[in-house]
Amino acid sequence: MVQDERETQMAFEDLKAAIGAILDEIAKRPEDRHILQEQLREKISELEAMGLPVPEDIQRFEEELSEDNADDLFDNMPV
Repeated sequence: MVQDERETQMAFEDLKAAIGAILDEIAKRPEDRHILQEQLREKISELEAMGLPVPEDIQRFEEELSEDNADDLFDNMPV
């Protein structure tokens, strides 16, 4: 049981590190945020699939990216 908890904690830390790397890439390459956002969603899904909590700041950031994407859809529409 302790081994399972340790493995889960390690997986959680690995996913958090991967998410941090994706967030850094989004900051460095905002033009690629759509691609990177999909990677972020995959990591969030992995956390959820493992029954682990999604950190609130990460969830909020992903929601903000989604809102930005929705806004982008209307940027090129004629008025």
